Amino acid sequence: MPIERMIRAVKLDPSVYDELEADRNATTEAFMVVTAVAFVSGLGGFISGIRNPGGAIAGLIAAVIFAVIGWVVWSYITYWIGTSLFHGTATPGELLRTLGFAYVPNALGFFSFIPVLGGLAAFIGGIWALIAGVIAVRQALDFDTGKALITVIIGWLVMMAIGLVLAVLGVGSAMMFGR
Repeated sequence: MPIERMIRAVKLDPSVYDELEADRNATTEAFMVVTAVAFVSGLGGFISGIRNPGGAIAGLIAAVIFAVIGWVVWSYITYWIGTSLFHGTATPGELLRTLGFAYVPNALGFFSFIPVLGGLAAFIGGIWALIAGVIAVRQALDFDTGKALITVIIGWLVMMAIGLVLAVLGVGSAMMFGR
């Protein structure tokens, strides 16, 4: 069932986000999706850093941890922005589920070890995930695409600011870039 939902999420099918919003049991699925996608994406970095196996393994583990933390923080920030500023109707769990599945296109980060093309693939995956995020937010918060887009942009800027502060502190570069 998660694979079918992941495919529909990648296809930007709004009905999968409606399903996830209503399915309170899908939060664990969303966690597994974020973890699996972060692992697959992190493998690209692992392959790039294979000359230093200890560092590559640590980087892979950090990528997964920071992706999960970033997903939770992103979901709550988006929840707060969408309900406070735009009066959307949702619960934090609905955003966790929908945004967890919107994370799937980030799996393209796997190809990051390929010079030039890998970076482009990871970038496309990130943009694709943001578009999926707009659809997820729209469906979860039950408002129009314009409000969803503004919510995602504000949330993304907040996440970048948090990541930048953590990066300056030496902790957040993996969170900031989702890998």
